[in-house]
Amino acid sequence: MKFQNKILALFLILFFAVAGSAKAVCPVCVVAVGGGLGISRWLGVDDVISSLWIGALLASLSFWTIDWLEKKNWKFIFYKPITWFLYYGLTVGPLYYYELIGHPLNKIFGVDKILFGVIIGTAVFLFGTWFNGFLKLKNNGKQYFNYQKVVVPFLSLITVSLIFYLIIIWK
Repeated sequence: MKFQNKILALFLILFFAVAGSAKAVCPVCVVAVGGGLGISRWLGVDDVISSLWIGALLASLSFWTIDWLEKKNWKFIFYKPITWFLYYGLTVGPLYYYELIGHPLNKIFGVDKILFGVIIGTAVFLFGTWFNGFLKLKNNGKQYFNYQKVVVPFLSLITVSLIFYLIIIWK
C-alpha cells in the first residue's frame, strides 16, 4: 500500500509540475486513470482489470509527455516512439524482473494477465480518445457535454473492466 501511495504522490507532483493545456489527452485523464488503477489495486481487483488501467495510464502519460515535449519544442529524432517505449519499458521491465509477469498460474486466454491487460487497456484508451474525436467531428468540432474528453475514454475503460470482471467471475 505504501508503494501505491508513493506512485500516486509521484503522479500528483508530475501533474502539478507540468499541468497546462494539452492537445491529445488532458491532465484530468491522467489523474482519472491513475486513480482508477489505485482504487482497483486497493480493492484487490484481479490483475487483468488492474492492468487495463495500467495500459490506459501508460498511453495517457505517453500522449501527455509527447504534447509537453512539443510545447517546449524539445523534438528529437524518434521522440514519439522513444517516449512510448520508455513508459512501457520502465513499467513492464520491473514487473517482469520481479516475476509479477510470467507466472504460469497468472494467465487468461493463455496469455499473462498483466501483459494482456496492459495491451487491451492501451487499445481501449486509444479507442476512447479516437471515439471522442469522432464525436466532436460529428458535432462540428464541439463537445456534446462538458468533460466529454475525459468521460468517453474513462467510460470505455469502465465498460471493458466490467466485461472482464464478468468473464473472470464466470470462469
